[in-house]
Amino acid sequence: PNQFVINGNVLNLDSYLRANPDPIKNDLVDEAIRTSAKYSGFDATITFGTNEEVKNAVGCLSAKYFSGKLAKATMGCFAVNLFNIIALVVILGLVFTKFIMALTFSWILSYRLVARKSNAKPIMASSSTPWAKKNNTQSGAVVDENAASDELFTLLLVTCYSEGEASIRNTVESLASTDYSDSRKLIMIIADGMITGSGNDKSTPDICIDLIEVDPLFADPQPCSYIAIADGAKQHNMAKVYAGHYPYKNRRVPTLVVVKCGTPAEQEKPKAGNRGKRDAQIIVMNFFSRVIYNDRMTPLDYDLFRKVHHLLGVTPDLFEICLMVDADTKVYPDSLRLLVNCMNNDPLIMGICGETKIANKRESWVTWIQVYEYYISHHLGKAFESVFGGVSCLPGCFCMYRLKAPKGDNDWVPIITKPEIIQEYSQNVVHTLHEKNLLLLGEDRFLTTLMLRNFPYRKMMFMPQAICKTVVPDEFLVLLSQRRRWINSTVHNLMELVLVRNLCGTFCFSMQFVVFLDLVGTVVLPVAIVMTFILIVQLFRTTYTSAASYMPLVMLIAVLFLPGILILITTRKWVYLGWMFVYLLSLPVWNLVLPTYAYWHFDDFSWGETRKVDGETKGDDHSKKEGEFDGSQVPLRRWEDYERRRLRSIRRKERKRQDETNSSTMGSDNYSTVSGTMPLYDDGDTARLLNQPPTAMDYDPSTYNYLNAYDDSTTNLHNYGGASPGPMYHQPHHYPAVTDGLQPPNYLHQDPFNPGAHPVSDPNAAAYGGAPPPSQGHGNNPGAYPTLDPYANQAGGAPPAGQHPPQPTGHSEGEYNPYYDPQQQRPMGPRDRPNF
Repeated sequence: PNQFVINGNVLNLDSYLRANPDPIKNDLVDEAIRTSAKYSGFDATITFGTNEEVKNAVGCLSAKYFSGKLAKATMGCFAVNLFNIIALVVILGLVFTKFIMALTFSWILSYRLVARKSNAKPIMASSSTPWAKKNNTQSGAVVDENAASDELFTLLLVTCYSEGEASIRNTVESLASTDYSDSRKLIMIIADGMITGSGNDKSTPDICIDLIEVDPLFADPQPCSYIAIADGAKQHNMAKVYAGHYPYKNRRVPTLVVVKCGTPAEQEKPKAGNRGKRDAQIIVMNFFSRVIYNDRMTPLDYDLFRKVHHLLGVTPDLFEICLMVDADTKVYPDSLRLLVNCMNNDPLIMGICGETKIANKRESWVTWIQVYEYYISHHLGKAFESVFGGVSCLPGCFCMYRLKAPKGDNDWVPIITKPEIIQEYSQNVVHTLHEKNLLLLGEDRFLTTLMLRNFPYRKMMFMPQAICKTVVPDEFLVLLSQRRRWINSTVHNLMELVLVRNLCGTFCFSMQFVVFLDLVGTVVLPVAIVMTFILIVQLFRTTYTSAASYMPLVMLIAVLFLPGILILITTRKWVYLGWMFVYLLSLPVWNLVLPTYAYWHFDDFSWGETRKVDGETKGDDHSKKEGEFDGSQVPLRRWEDYERRRLRSIRRKERKRQDETNSSTMGSDNYSTVSGTMPLYDDGDTARLLNQPPTAMDYDPSTYNYLNAYDDSTTNLHNYGGASPGPMYHQPHHYPAVTDGLQPPNYLHQDPFNPGAHPVSDPNAAAYGGAPPPSQGHGNNPGAYPTLDPYANQAGGAPPAGQHPPQPTGHSEGEYNPYYDPQQQRPMGPRDRPNF
């Protein structure tokens, strides 16, 4: 009893306590002795290091009451010391590794990646699609391979919700002013519903439409149906597509404005047509996926196809890149060029982002504390991850993805258009807390997670030279709402990413382990900041007598100040040291207030104060189920079927006018009178044709002979090259679907091969649009639509039955064999199929 340890010396205070049974008033040493004696056998080093007077008495006490020395550490002390050493090695090792790798990337790797190669040659897209361009008379429709530059065809996607006119105009103008050929970029603005932002005098769609010079041919577009991300009847949505040009100085940049206007049934409801940012991204991803696979299109897809072709003179299958920006982001003039250079230099890059700077950093104290945080998250976190090609989050405000990647000569691998990615990213029914945090709050980060999970051997990169500026929250409540969404989505996305086993490295030296540490670090942020303050307080109260006692202090200094050294080295701007100290003062906000608030609101999936809309009430969003979805309202047809309808409509109208006037004059309504040229099409009439449900004519087997299906309109197909429709890829059945692990397109979970379905009255068949179920089961109906074969459905573009050489033994006559090679007159084996 009455024994305790100070600095490894065991002191026996029995004689002192017997001589002084009562406490001595105002004696700090006596108070420390009696406090330590209550916990006999424990280490009292810290107790005797809290005051200068008590510290000075330690030597005297040790000389007078010395009883012995500790022979070895207790199990508790040993475990604590061991844990401290492991934590020190791991954490400091990770911090210094991040620091060194970030410097390496900033000084060396990023400049190699962005260098523009003088001998770069473009890889031309395959022209074996039904819309192949051979004798295209449309201006600019044929891309001369010799004249083509290394500028890839790029879509610039701007998603708008409730932003003001100034923000949207600045964003679009910054994209138009980029030093990139106007003939190789297309701006697409998607207005997410009939929304009027708080403080705006015009609705967001009106603001977007007023920005462009609308093409007279498409001045009055009609709403086109598509399948939206929603539950119930809201899965059916409609959108108008305005085609024109954005005027900038002496340039006119091709621009599409897609307005999600909603169905007629929801026009009286607030926020008609609103389905969220993820739905806007899925519109683009589905469109290009269906173009690449020559898959069935919604009316909106076909409308986009025609207008893209009209504006640029090329078909959408030539597009390879998609840059996604928010409507409050300003892109620097050289940023687009730099990002595309990276894509050109390394075909394995599937996604890349630039640096996001703050446009309003001096507006309030709320913006002050974000400056350093934004910079360090890019130049330390993303730069380190880029060394291994595994950036875990591409910010949705400024990022670029590949639509498809080149593979060999004239072969392509779908990337962001891969069906598995689209299917999982477009999940419309979410029930669990985990799914809602992934899909409703952090869709941008979840898209990055999906890309890494599906393509673990490809690269997600960061390019510090490509810069944009964005407007950050300047009010604390808005910041609180934004970071609640970001923190909660980060936790759930890291939970998904930590399960990806194919990331580079092994065990502690792997990106998977780094992701795990990020997950743990994010979860324990509130505890970590509290312990940090305790450590700082103890710093001034404790006498350090061993190297082990300095470990927490060394860790704290390294974690807090190494990023500041990185900033000085990379930017050489002392002003960032000032922003660093502002950030350090705000650590309680970042590490305690925001995470605690986020965890307390784990079940809040609203956007809170981030985006305000006039007349909006809490809980009024598009995620609620209303009614049941009727798939027959959204016809799905191939491009050939839509084009056949359009051409026949035009021909009928031409004949009718000729009969009425008995002259060669075609009238004044959008029709050309030049002999031998294609008449200008009436957009409104065509849009009405798009939304018509399938008729019996669509399923007449006699109309599916590609050699005569276009009857007298066949000669007018020169607008798309004059080529009869055929397989998507230039070699028979060389499509990604067979061996790339792709799933068949999701047609609303309906069975296309139901032998009892009626091609017109059956709702499942109607939802398919252009593919009737075979009347006698698969493979036994020689007159059936040629893409009824399940393998052809995966590929989205197999040749019609009856146009192959005789089938080999094992297949009934007239049945389409997806593995038959007509060139070698033999069945195709697994080795004949392409590997992706």
